[in-house]
Amino acid sequence: MHTSNRNSPTALAVLAALAIASATFVVAEETATAGSAMAQTISAGAENSEAAFLDENNAALTKMMNAMAVKPTGDIDHDFVAMMEPHHQGAIDMAQAELRYGKNEQLRRIAQEIVVEQQQEIVAMRLALGEPLPPPFASPTQVPPIRPSPTPTDDMASMSRGSMRMSPSMTKMK
Repeated sequence: MHTSNRNSPTALAVLAALAIASATFVVAEETATAGSAMAQTISAGAENSEAAFLDENNAALTKMMNAMAVKPTGDIDHDFVAMMEPHHQGAIDMAQAELRYGKNEQLRRIAQEIVVEQQQEIVAMRLALGEPLPPPFASPTQVPPIRPSPTPTDDMASMSRGSMRMSPSMTKMK
């Protein structure tokens, strides 16, 4: 006569261990998937910031190069300022892009110095020629972002509002 061991304490313990291990694996898999999605979101935000930074720098370089291509007037001093002012403005525009998107504090301080120094040099060149001064400049710490970049916390906020979905394998365990 053969007796069944299905109800024995050992068999129940093995089944319970298998159920716990299976649930742990599913939770770990879901956590890894959520972590991967979060990393992709952060990476996409960094790529968007990089793209915006590069777009701004390319625009600044194009604007600078076009503005520096002045027709000579025969007045060397005037021609010098006519070429140097857009050159300095290009440096200001690129430094402002660093302030908008850069993270390195030392480079951000250097960018602030570039903005201030280049603005001062533009004013000095105009004064030397007796030309009107440029309009007032914003201080380097008041540079507003041109395009707001997505932040990881924006995407993660939805997770706390019940919008996170459970996988079908998790709903079957209930």
